[in-house]
Order: sequence, then C-alpha cells, then structure tokens
Amino acid sequence: MSIEDFTTFLGWVCVINIAILTLSSLLVIVLRDSVSGLHARLFSLKKDDVLRAYFEYLGQLKILVIVFNLAPYIALKIMY
Repeated sequence: MSIEDFTTFLGWVCVINIAILTLSSLLVIVLRDSVSGLHARLFSLKKDDVLRAYFEYLGQLKILVIVFNLAPYIALKIMY
C-alpha cells in the first residue's frame, strides 16, 4: 500500500467517522427526551446523568476522530 493509497483510505475513514459523529449529535439533539428517558429507566440512572454521559460520549468521539483520523490525514496531505 502506497502513501497515496493510505491517504485516500484515511480520508474515507475520516468521512465515515465524521458522519457517525454528526448523526449521533443530531439524534441526541432531536430525540433527547425520549431516548434519555429510555436509557435512564433501562440502566437505573438519573436523566441528568444520562444527558451528561451523552455529552461525554460526543466529546470523546470528537477528540478521537480529530486525533486519530483528521490530524494524520491533514499531515499526509501536507507532506505528499
């Protein structure tokens, strides 16, 4: 696999992960009340704790996408 192939692969991985992050964010925004109530009952948690967990999940996913997908992709695009 050449550097160009790997850069293309990393670009598509980045697109897919950003799409997952965007979809997750939209679902949390649109379906917040119904889904958080369901998860609160399912796991015996307070609704505020579930909402905090959603926020932490989205924040951690965003950091992972930036560090492991976007930054290497940009670095490879700059280099080659």
